Amino acid sequence: MSPSPASNRPAAPATTGRFGVRIAGTGSSLPVGRLTNADLEKVMETSDEWIVQRTGIHERRRINHELNESTHTLSAAALRAALSAARMTGADLDLIIVATMTGEMSCPSVACLVAKSVGAGHAGAFDVNAACSGFVFSANIAHDLIKGGTYKSVAVIGADTLSTLMDYSNAGRSTAIIFGDGAGAAIFRATDDPSKGLLAQCMHADGEGWKDIYVPREARDFPAGVACDPSKFGRVQMNGAAVFKFAVGTFSDLIQETLDKAGVAAADVDMFVCHQSNLRILTAARERFGISEEKLYVNIDRVGNTVGASVPLCLDELVRAGRVKEGHKVMFVAFGGGLTWGSSLWQL
Repeated sequence: MSPSPASNRPAAPATTGRFGVRIAGTGSSLPVGRLTNADLEKVMETSDEWIVQRTGIHERRRINHELNESTHTLSAAALRAALSAARMTGADLDLIIVATMTGEMSCPSVACLVAKSVGAGHAGAFDVNAACSGFVFSANIAHDLIKGGTYKSVAVIGADTLSTLMDYSNAGRSTAIIFGDGAGAAIFRATDDPSKGLLAQCMHADGEGWKDIYVPREARDFPAGVACDPSKFGRVQMNGAAVFKFAVGTFSDLIQETLDKAGVAAADVDMFVCHQSNLRILTAARERFGISEEKLYVNIDRVGNTVGASVPLCLDELVRAGRVKEGHKVMFVAFGGGLTWGSSLWQL
């Protein structure tokens, strides 16, 4: 690996706890193609009014393999943007983590392909699959690896292309209207300012709820009592009512748990960067805590539910708009398949 500019290499800390972790740069990437509600009306029995009323979504992005778009290419593009924002190169990275449930292959990982694409040399690279919670889980992992003194620069990417798992017909309309494709990235770095970094974090899972969101590959993957249907192989199966109930009940409790751990009030948080699953869920959480619309960001109307990419896409848009900046307290919140849910409250 070629040496990095001295200004880009934070000194290795002498002991744990005397330094902090900062977000050095963010980036994102979306497919060229848009899939609007009007487009869906042409291939399934639905309507723009019905979709917007239930989800808040007007359009979502969809990859095109003929344009060489994939989870890997979106991830690499998002990371390149984050590296540019941080004034770094791939060679400056010690580790790359990609949060995804839609890698092109079981092996190699998306992270290894991205490492090659950005010239990360022999930096460590691995994927994390926690569905929609993946980026938040990975950000927590990155923080603690840096805080522990093992790594100094860690790239975390959230990327998913759920369009590859959709059935765009009446049989799959309950899920096809929701999901979109995209990628977002953030670079976490050691800093000599110990005030920066995590104030609190939570990571939870309930394996009993796996059957509410799953992607069967063969007959044995279907839950007990559900008949095997080969037409559903490789397609997301979701119990929408159960997932909605889980999300509504979990979302607000997760925010409160995180606030309690950090010893801060909701009013002390400058921005809530939440997984974009459903506009009604986001609105319910905002109303419970008395959060203003300006402090709970929403982009689901433009990109849909992008799963692992959801939180970092929002983060990058906020950073580029100047709405998230150094000195802010920012909470990341996500929940998804597994079932999983997690949070990450940062002092930037």
